[in-house]
Amino acid sequence: MAAAAGVSYQTVSRVLNDSPNVSPETRRLVLDVIDRLEYRPNRAARALGLGRANAVTVVTADTTLYGYASTLQGIEEAARLKGLAVGVRVVESDRPDDVRHAVEYVTDPSAGSVIVVAFDSAGAGVLRALPADLPAVAATEAGGLPGSNRASIFLDERQAAADATRHLLELGHRTVHHVAIPSETGTSARQAGWRDALEAAGAPVPAVVPGGWDPHSAYLAGQRLAADSRVTAILCGNDDTALPVRRALYEAGRDVPGQVSVVGFDDVPGAAYWTPALTTVRMDFVALGRACLAAVTGETPSGLAPPRLVVRESTAPPP
Repeated sequence: MAAAAGVSYQTVSRVLNDSPNVSPETRRLVLDVIDRLEYRPNRAARALGLGRANAVTVVTADTTLYGYASTLQGIEEAARLKGLAVGVRVVESDRPDDVRHAVEYVTDPSAGSVIVVAFDSAGAGVLRALPADLPAVAATEAGGLPGSNRASIFLDERQAAADATRHLLELGHRTVHHVAIPSETGTSARQAGWRDALEAAGAPVPAVVPGGWDPHSAYLAGQRLAADSRVTAILCGNDDTALPVRRALYEAGRDVPGQVSVVGFDDVPGAAYWTPALTTVRMDFVALGRACLAAVTGETPSGLAPPRLVVRESTAPPP
């Protein structure tokens, strides 16, 4: 219907919910298309019109990366059991205009309660800018989000990263290098756990190799490490980083795990079927999403299982 009217689905939603934030001309256009297509609102649309108690909107900067998508899955599954409608608002960047537009969208009563996936600067910017009286909960990195007093729910990534680093040290590696994903806190929980384990063991702490959310930046980080013959163990910020790092090692003739051990993070579907199968940290993002839904609807979230290291074929003693 949005395509037929030549408008966004958000505009259609505002018309269906009688929002004042639509021009008369646009409202008439959408209503004409509704009549022509003989559209009838479904239960989700009706729930959106009933107010905040019957809907929840998720604000996220990404819907495809594993952690984001799985958290969203958990929210949707839990909301469906409660008969709640779920909407998704993608905030395109941390630019002030993008953050402001996302905040304006979720302050409309039809948006319901709000869950912000604040794994990055865009989500964090929205969380910090929300009106104080708007019911909201955030999924964040371990430890919560500095500068925000909002309720936040997280998995203990710091301890899991320390466990993964100790695993590599116990295999006999002198130290562990780290390819880090971006962090809103500056020093992510994963990076902090890696550092904790190295310092506790008295092992050298190499400089962090920064990566982005995109595979190419991780591949470049992998090339940098592959060129250093002293590198024998790498902890990657997530599995999406581990794959291009593994590719860079392969192209440089560095065998995994014969010459370099690689550990990922998240345990994405398929990690067990890589060659070699990836040692990684299993994160239950679906449970995180369910806990966020419980919290924003006034329930006490059930305890989250701690992340755990899954040892497979990509780690071995150093040569």
